[in-house]
Amino acid sequence: MASPLASPTTPQTPHFAAIRRERANLPHGGVARRLFGTTKSLSSRLALHRIRLVRTRRLIENRPLEYRRAKIRHQQRTAEMNSVTKPVAVFRHTSSEGPGYFATFLDAHSVPWQLIKIDEGEAVPASIEAFSGFCFMGGPMSVNDDLPWIPPILDLIRQAVSRDIPVIGHCLGGQLIAKSLGATVSRNPVKEIGWGRVEITSPLAGEWLGDTQSFEAFHWHGETFSIPPGATRLLQSDYCGNQAYAIGKTLGMQCHIEMTEAMIRLWNRSWQKENATPGSSVQRPEEMYERLEERISAMRAVANRIYGHWIEVLTA
Repeated sequence: MASPLASPTTPQTPHFAAIRRERANLPHGGVARRLFGTTKSLSSRLALHRIRLVRTRRLIENRPLEYRRAKIRHQQRTAEMNSVTKPVAVFRHTSSEGPGYFATFLDAHSVPWQLIKIDEGEAVPASIEAFSGFCFMGGPMSVNDDLPWIPPILDLIRQAVSRDIPVIGHCLGGQLIAKSLGATVSRNPVKEIGWGRVEITSPLAGEWLGDTQSFEAFHWHGETFSIPPGATRLLQSDYCGNQAYAIGKTLGMQCHIEMTEAMIRLWNRSWQKENATPGSSVQRPEEMYERLEERISAMRAVANRIYGHWIEVLTA
C-alpha cells in the first residue's frame, strides 16, 4: 500500500534489502559501484593498468645492456656484502690517526668492522680466524721501534697474507705490511707533508684505480718502504718512489687516502714542529687548507675505487 504522503508520480525509495540484493550481483559485493560508479569504469581501469604494466616491462627490457649488467653486478655485490659476517679488524696506533673515511665507507656498504685500539693498550689478536680482513692505520712511530705490539702485528699480517685474507695499510700500516713480507723500512730522502700528486707505475694499478692515471693524495711521513718480494709497485710521487704496492688481495700505501678535513686540521695542531720549516715537499697549514673541500672530494672518489675493490675481495 502506498504511503499517504507520497505522490502517485514520485518514485518510491527502494527498500534496503533490495539495494543489498542488487549489490550482491556485482563483483566484490558492490564495491565496484561504490568506488568507481559503474562496473564499466572498473574494467576500464583494469585494462589501463595492464597497459601500463606492459609498457613498464618493455622499458626495462629495452634499457641498454650495460645498464642491466651494472644493475646485476650491484645486486651481486650487495648480496656478497650481506654475507660478510666477520668484522674487518681496524688497528689504530695513535688516537689522532683513526680510520677516518675508511670507516665511513665500510658503514655505507654494511661491512662490519672492529676498532682495535693499540694506543690504549688493547692486545693484538692472536688469531686471524675472527676477522674477514685487516686494516692498519698510520702513526708517528717507526716500524723499527722497539715496541711490544709490533712483532705480534707483523706475525698477524703474515698469517693473513698466507691465508689469502685481504689486508690494507695506510702510511705506517703500509710499512708494517711491507716489513712483515720481507721489505725494509728506512728514512725517505725528504719529509713529505701536505698535498701532492701520485702517478701509477704499473698496469696492475687498474684493478684498484680503474682508469685513473694520477691523483692528488695527502702525505705525512718521513720514512718509506721498499717493495716486498713478489709485490708490484703501483704508485710513485716526486718525493717518494714507492707510494703503493699490491700482492694478491693485499694493498700497502704510503699516502693517506682516508683523510677527512677534521683529521687534517687536527694533525696540523698536534704536530706543528713537523712542518715548522716548509719547503718543496713540506707544506704550511695554510697551503693544505687551500681548496680543502675540493681536494678531499677528489681524493674520496679515488678512495671509493680502492676501498670498493678491497671489500669485493673480502668475499672472493
